[in-house]
Amino acid sequence: MKKNIMKSAGAVIAGVLTIMVVTTLVDVGLHLAKVYPPMNQPINDSLALLASSYRLIISIAGAYLTARLAPDRPLYHAVLLGCVGTVLGLIGVVATWNLGLGPRWYPISLAVLALPHCWAGGWLYERARRSSRPVTPLI
Repeated sequence: MKKNIMKSAGAVIAGVLTIMVVTTLVDVGLHLAKVYPPMNQPINDSLALLASSYRLIISIAGAYLTARLAPDRPLYHAVLLGCVGTVLGLIGVVATWNLGLGPRWYPISLAVLALPHCWAGGWLYERARRSSRPVTPLI
């Protein structure tokens, strides 16, 4: 039982770290490419929308990874990752509210969309897993 708890925690932690590291790398890359303004300047609505778009893909991929690594109930683990993302997103909303880093809708959207993004990643994993199973004849 302890082994499964460790695997469950590891799956969720792997998803969190994957999402955080990959989004940070993309953010830094876009700053270096001068798509984003310097780090101390705010982003506008269109750049926040750009960030939201790649965070959507990265979050779904992170949840897919979590589901794949889960010892059982892959969708449950992906949703658990979404709950962690929502909590971290809410912390981000509070921490950045008056910093003027960009539009206020952006950190709110990260908190609100963490759960549906992660659910989608878990659902995609389960769908792929079901379709790769051999079909059992009815007769």
